[in-house]
Amino acid sequence: MKFNHAESFFSAEQQGQPLVIAGPCSAETEEQVLQTARALKQQNIHLFRAGIWKPRTRPGSFEGVGSMGLAWLRRVKRELGMKVSTEVATARHVEEALRQEIDVLWIGARTTVNPFAVQEIADALQGVKVPVMVKNPVNPDLALWIGAIERIYHAGVTDLAAIHRGFSSYQKTKYRNVPVWQIPIELKARYQGLPLIVDPSHIGGKRELIFPVSQKALDLGYDGVMIETHPKPDLALSDAAQQVTPERLAEILGQLQVRKTSYDDAELENRSEQLRLQIDAADHDIIAALARRMALVEQIGEYKKLNNVQVLQLERWKEIFRTRAEWASEAGINPAFIEELYKLIHVESIRKQTQILDGV
Repeated sequence: MKFNHAESFFSAEQQGQPLVIAGPCSAETEEQVLQTARALKQQNIHLFRAGIWKPRTRPGSFEGVGSMGLAWLRRVKRELGMKVSTEVATARHVEEALRQEIDVLWIGARTTVNPFAVQEIADALQGVKVPVMVKNPVNPDLALWIGAIERIYHAGVTDLAAIHRGFSSYQKTKYRNVPVWQIPIELKARYQGLPLIVDPSHIGGKRELIFPVSQKALDLGYDGVMIETHPKPDLALSDAAQQVTPERLAEILGQLQVRKTSYDDAELENRSEQLRLQIDAADHDIIAALARRMALVEQIGEYKKLNNVQVLQLERWKEIFRTRAEWASEAGINPAFIEELYKLIHVESIRKQTQILDGV
């Protein structure tokens, strides 16, 4: 896949600033949609968003107003001159949205997980020139995310963007959906022309997390933000806790800093290159140390095989997990990072020892 970022809808209006997509999680009433749009029009946002069809986790919750909401978005477009966007999950949604002149479509996380549903949408988009955004799937699966983008791309839609809205997790964290930043970073590395937009509302789940998540995304080179905005967030029919007022949105946007993409001073660039070389040397030392550790792991595996001892020694693992985190704290390193690192190291150690015991 090849993307021309310069000619994309998602970069054409930015003028050196991040693309801003804002609007309510759900279109609830015509008055609410127009009230929000008028307030956002004053802020010159690039794209107005509102959910019409809302796929919910469980039945009985508000699932959107349906097709009649498209007329409200069309009114926003015609009366205020704003570009409008909504989520589609079926071919019928696509056809109805295009009939009502919706400018940009997006595919939600619950749809991205289903290749059949994405293909149905792709088939409906054949021969249509409309920008499309694809949210990451619910679970942290880069291949599934890329697959959804590929299906839309192969339908002839080349003006695409990816939306990072975080991933579900069984662990309790401060986020509604954990960011797992390495996944969108890998996507950006593979497809450098593909615009990447952060959805801090769904990542955070709480309005106080919108600014820090947005800033981190911009620091990582993201191209824009999608922030859910409602005139009375606490009364919203869906996702009330993660929506902000238009006034608060203006404050957030005013606080965000856009970093330079490169150094503009030769001396700073030279110093940075020297530090990169030192980092390369440090990484070489780390890999050499890991190689020595794995050689020792293999020796232990041979000893266990000789003495018919099982691979997993739980007390020993608990000791490693505890002491390495303590050593990290003493060294000024985030212990949570070291814990995650040693989980990976332990998995590889178990794999090596299991191979030895099984004679593989």
